[in-house]
Amino acid sequence: MSSPHPYARELGEFLRARRTRLRPRDVGLEPGGRRKVTGLRRAELALLAGLSTDYYQRIEQGRDVRPSDDVLASLAGALGLGDEERRHLFTLGHAARRPAPVPARREPERVPDRTHRLLRVIDTPAVVLGRHLDLLDWNPMAEALLGDPDGYPPDRLNMLLLLFDDARTGRGSCPDWERQALDYLGMLRAAVAADPTHPRATAIVGELSIRSAEFRQMWARHDIRESVRGTKTFRVPEVGDIRLDWDTYPLPGNPGPVMLVFTAEPGSADADRLRLLASLHASRSALAGELPG
Repeated sequence: MSSPHPYARELGEFLRARRTRLRPRDVGLEPGGRRKVTGLRRAELALLAGLSTDYYQRIEQGRDVRPSDDVLASLAGALGLGDEERRHLFTLGHAARRPAPVPARREPERVPDRTHRLLRVIDTPAVVLGRHLDLLDWNPMAEALLGDPDGYPPDRLNMLLLLFDDARTGRGSCPDWERQALDYLGMLRAAVAADPTHPRATAIVGELSIRSAEFRQMWARHDIRESVRGTKTFRVPEVGDIRLDWDTYPLPGNPGPVMLVFTAEPGSADADRLRLLASLHASRSALAGELPG
């Protein structure tokens, strides 16, 4: 049998992940006797969506199936998908209908000069992330908060690789590590949906799948994040814990990089700690510049 269409494979894996989350009672079905599968059976979901079991099975296996919008809508309803997940399902379904994968444009990701200048005048930590969460640029405030990225090889400057690198970063400085990991994984999953065979995505997922059982478990959830924002606590020994809001802002390109900006509530203790951290970092940088050699 020929290799599965990459979008059809991603579609099937997404459907399987969502099906295994549901229980019969969630959709008004009787559990019945002892069950050998986690979540709904394929036949049960096919029944709820008004499809034949064989047809649904072929979709989930990533075989040569081109589901119509009506079929996708029925599956979304049967699975109880939210708005983000529904859009993700339709994106994959539409791509799977193409007779062959369309070669994606994979130009090197670059930070525009104006964006680089903008980073330097923003008086709060900010970084630019590529579509696979590669760290493309940062400002001095981000360096003060996150550490100096220049100490890492360029191919290791990736938010997921750094987050799962216990030996170098550790979890002690990130009290809400799991939530942060799920947010970043959701962003990467959305990028994979746009280009499932991109070599950078393949390399990141492949490496983390080999060395982290926790990553494998989280990745299998197929969580999606289209527009990410949240709150994160940083444990900084010099000034104490700093709780910051973070938001992502898309930059030109399709898909393009995003700017991730951390902000503190004005007048709060967190804002005071952030200013103190920035002052300490500026003093260290000035001292390092005065040292010989």
